[in-house]
Amino acid sequence: MDWIRDHASETWLIAALALVVLELASTDLILIMLAAGAFAGMVVAIAGGSFLVAMLVALGVSVALMWFVRPSLVHRLHAGPTLAVGAEALIGKRAHVLETISHTSPGRVKIGGDVWTAQPYDEDDQIEAGATVDVVSIKGATAYVLRVQSPQGSTTETS
Repeated sequence: MDWIRDHASETWLIAALALVVLELASTDLILIMLAAGAFAGMVVAIAGGSFLVAMLVALGVSVALMWFVRPSLVHRLHAGPTLAVGAEALIGKRAHVLETISHTSPGRVKIGGDVWTAQPYDEDDQIEAGATVDVVSIKGATAYVLRVQSPQGSTTETS
C-alpha cells in the first residue's frame, strides 16, 4: 500500500491504461469514461493533491463524461447511414430501355449490368426502346420506371 501512496500518479496511469485496454474488448464506452477519470486523477496526483482529492476528481470526471458525453457518442456510433441492399439499391438508378415498355406489355431494361423486366410507373405511358429511364420502385422481379425528362422538359427519345 505504501508503494501506491508513494507512486500515486503511476498508479492512476496504470489504472487508466488498463481501463483503455479493457474498453477495447467491451466497446460500450463506459470503461473509456472511467479511464478519462483515472487520467484526471493522475493529473491531480502529479499536482500534489491527496489521494482522496484525486479519487473525487476521477469519480466526478467519470460520472460527468458518462452523463453528458457518452449518450451523444453512442448515438453517433450507432446512427450510421442505412445502406440499401439488393433491389432497394437500384431505386433511383438510371436504366436503358431494351424493349418497348407499356402497362399492358412489360419490356426489358438494363440497370447497371443486369437486365430486368420493366413496366412504366405511369399506367398511360409507353416508353420506346433506347430511351433512358429512372427506376422508381421494384416489386418482385419487375422494375417500375419513369422516362427521364430532358432539360427543356421534353422526354428523351433516342433510337
